[in-house]
Amino acid sequence: MDLNTITTVAHPQTRAELPTWTAGDAWLAGGTWLFSEPQVHLRRLIDLSDLKWPALTITDGHLSIAATCTVAQLDGFTCPPDWLAAPLIGQCCRAFLASFKIWKTATVGGNLCMSLPAGPMISLTSALDGVCTIWRAGGGEQKIPVVDFVTGNQRNRLTPGDLIRQIDIPIAALKRRTAFRQISLAPVGRSAALLIGSLDADGKLTLTVTASTVRPIQLSFPKPPDPSTLRDAITQQIPDDQYHTDIHGKPLWRKHMTLRLAEEIRSELLGATSS
Repeated sequence: MDLNTITTVAHPQTRAELPTWTAGDAWLAGGTWLFSEPQVHLRRLIDLSDLKWPALTITDGHLSIAATCTVAQLDGFTCPPDWLAAPLIGQCCRAFLASFKIWKTATVGGNLCMSLPAGPMISLTSALDGVCTIWRAGGGEQKIPVVDFVTGNQRNRLTPGDLIRQIDIPIAALKRRTAFRQISLAPVGRSAALLIGSLDADGKLTLTVTASTVRPIQLSFPKPPDPSTLRDAITQQIPDDQYHTDIHGKPLWRKHMTLRLAEEIRSELLGATSS
């Protein structure tokens, strides 16, 4: 869609060249949502492409994902063989249910900034203990875990002019065994519940609930839980008002599916451990 109110497009090449944020500004990365509907309040786009951030970088302790990394770049990344959680990348990318054109344009950072309950990059990065680096509009930066970054349906901890620079995934998280479950009302519909479980070497089970809830919710079990313990924890730690409601699923059904998929994950991870 043409944005015919735009009068200026800025192309900064460094952080120092980022213009002072004013009302009517918008960051432009992939633009898959930005150009999908009228944006009559906007006057200037600040194009991030000339910053040329490396899409994916492996350091000693982390996989760093640039906010401008596209879904296609992330899905095409070849992970080291000891990253047992690597299949999650493809599973979450495919939860977009998007065309190849979207995959080549939509960005990881954009998905986090939209902060939709069904955002699969939110699911992936929160389940793997991702931490956002945020460039604050007034200068400096702040690190916020993804699980705390999204605060509700299309709500997050950014303030006007803030910018996500990258998301860092600990290598240790990528070496955990994982299990993935996702369900939609329709065969190719938006995720109504997307749960990811991970099991570390010490037997700690972590369950990350997304899509069914308005924000990511993470539950940890230092010792392997039995079905009753798992169910009680979900019931107690996820209040009913945290379940999302829209045309893709009502809260009661989303809660039911959360409990069901969580038990499937528990059974898969712990069953394989005990066999």
